[in-house]
Amino acid sequence: MEILTQSQVHGLTTPTTAARKKDAEAKENLWSSILSEVQTQSNTKLPSNKSVLVLGDNASGKTTLIAKLQGVEDPKKGSGLEYAYIDVRDEYRDDVTRLSVWILDGDPGHNNLLKFALNEQNFPHTLVILTLSMTTPWSWVDQLQHWMKILDDHIAGLKIDQEEKQQCQARLTTEWQNYCETLDDLDPGSPIKRTNRLPSVDDELDTLPLPEGVLTTNLGLDVVVVVTKTDYMTTLEKELDYRDEHFDFMQQWIRRFCLMYGASLFYTSVKEDKNCDLLYKYLTHRIYGLPFRTPALVVEKDAVLIPAGWDNMKKISILYENMQSCKPDDYYNDIIAQPPSRKTVSNRESEIQTEDEQSFLARQQQLLQQGQTPTRGESPLRSQPSNGTKSTQRTPVAAGAQGSPKKVDGKLTPGTQSGEGVLANFFNSLLHKKSVPPGSAAAAAAAGGVTGGGSPLSASSSPASLSPRVNIMNGGTAAVDAVLASDKLSMRTDAALELDRLARSVKKDLDFSAAQSDC
Repeated sequence: MEILTQSQVHGLTTPTTAARKKDAEAKENLWSSILSEVQTQSNTKLPSNKSVLVLGDNASGKTTLIAKLQGVEDPKKGSGLEYAYIDVRDEYRDDVTRLSVWILDGDPGHNNLLKFALNEQNFPHTLVILTLSMTTPWSWVDQLQHWMKILDDHIAGLKIDQEEKQQCQARLTTEWQNYCETLDDLDPGSPIKRTNRLPSVDDELDTLPLPEGVLTTNLGLDVVVVVTKTDYMTTLEKELDYRDEHFDFMQQWIRRFCLMYGASLFYTSVKEDKNCDLLYKYLTHRIYGLPFRTPALVVEKDAVLIPAGWDNMKKISILYENMQSCKPDDYYNDIIAQPPSRKTVSNRESEIQTEDEQSFLARQQQLLQQGQTPTRGESPLRSQPSNGTKSTQRTPVAAGAQGSPKKVDGKLTPGTQSGEGVLANFFNSLLHKKSVPPGSAAAAAAAGGVTGGGSPLSASSSPASLSPRVNIMNGGTAAVDAVLASDKLSMRTDAALELDRLARSVKKDLDFSAAQSDC
């Protein structure tokens, strides 16, 4: 057996150690490359600190529009400052992130909540959506000026670094100058298209100055003006006689306003699903740099789409050709005036104040003591004669001229119930009282005081209607008391007779039923 020396053993082990060192270095390089690749990929992921601020008056469609972008069919209206988020997906990188959305209530009392949605930290990463409704086009001027002033005052109060704010303003200017509608032939999913190329010094030398009226007020924020509920245009045409020149006048005015702030313009309709998907893609393009290849749309009046950087005064002037009855420089609300309200104050019923009960009774008593007829106030709901003539006064009717009430038959027929028919007859007899007996004092007083010795009064005259007539003819109250006493006696007599008749009819009914049961 051969014995190896120490040098020989050393010679055998040396190559093994070197190989291990090489393997360790290779593994270290492999991990380094993996970490570097992961770090590179993390830099290209969609950022998670982006947000959208939605401003607009109440009922301008803010919540409904954001719910449509979220894919929610049943939006819930909140108050104050609402928070929501939109899932954004990058198909090329297979990356998903959440876009924060802040919706400020249109109530001016909630404007102080704006500091939570737009502050120094998220100012460079915020996009502003300003909503208007097509249902009230006459209020566009006031709404735009109102919200832009609130936004401008709020930004002026933020403690933003001046250099950072100037960078944001320069970015808006550069994006407007570098806007290009020509599309290249690169792969739609190419990462070159998903990020905006930073301008170089040479680019700044080649860029043209801003057109007339563009970015005269640079807030340093991306602004998108969204006109909602454009399906209401048909209603404006039918009810308010709006024509194409009215819509062209509205469009040219709002496009010139967008030029001042470097804003984009979208006409949308959630009800008819117009431009909602394009608005979502445009937001992801402006915020994350994702591709957006839809050109400007100005043909359909209810689906206008104008990206920032495309428009200018020359393109807007094309709308002037269709404006015959108005001029572009006319005051907006002179052409698009608010219609008169349909509900007028005259149509409302006036509130009726009731008189105090004791005052009313005291006044009636005074009139009775003076021998005058108490007057009744005319109800505002009582209809007046259409021909303007006075209504005919009620006159006493002779007893013979009015048909006498039918006699009440106390007998029960087999087909009727025992109680209902008798009770009905009883109450009918109370309503149709019998005539006053001719020999009574009340009849004599009534005949002498009212008819002048003629025929007795009709039994249908109630004490309430009889007493004033007797009083005004005689000038006293003795006859009134006599008539009232006679009426009370007559009512009691009628009630006693009817009760007696009711008892007898019930007894006969019971006897008849017993006889049938015996048979």
